Amino acid sequence: MPPTPPTWSDDVMQIFRAQKIRQVAYVPDTGLKRLIEQVRADKTMEAVPLTTEEEGVAMAVGACLGGERAVLLLQSSGTGNCINMLGMVTECRVPLLLLVTMRGTWAEFNPWQIPMAEAVAPVLSAIGCMIKKVDDPAQVGPTVSAACQLAFNTNRAVAVLMDQRVVGVKEFK
Repeated sequence: MPPTPPTWSDDVMQIFRAQKIRQVAYVPDTGLKRLIEQVRADKTMEAVPLTTEEEGVAMAVGACLGGERAVLLLQSSGTGNCINMLGMVTECRVPLLLLVTMRGTWAEFNPWQIPMAEAVAPVLSAIGCMIKKVDDPAQVGPTVSAACQLAFNTNRAVAVLMDQRVVGVKEFK
């Protein structure tokens, strides 16, 4: 059986290792499934499943206070849950990388996903989070690498918004 060809999640895992990410919080998401599985299998990282996205912001603050680096993986529909907590990250200059899979964009079938998809970038920007968008799987690695450097070198929140062209379109039949 031939080896599985590398994907954007392989690139992201290399970046996480190079950047010494130790804690990865996530709410289960189909678009992030492979990345989450890779994090869970990596003995140098702690995969932390969440019941709600804002718990991941608090976890990242704790990681920073404990001298570790953390990342929050979430879907655009859960981004609104984090806004109040992100105010603390902004005011306290806590470095935080958010990888956000965007529902409500390319070929979305669920109209309920569209309003939040349209609000994610402006709302995150308004709370002080820097935004980097990616819609090409080949650009995920370079974008996440640059966002990591920006977040951890400047003590800021940086969100990489990954379009459905990157993570795949959900279909329920």
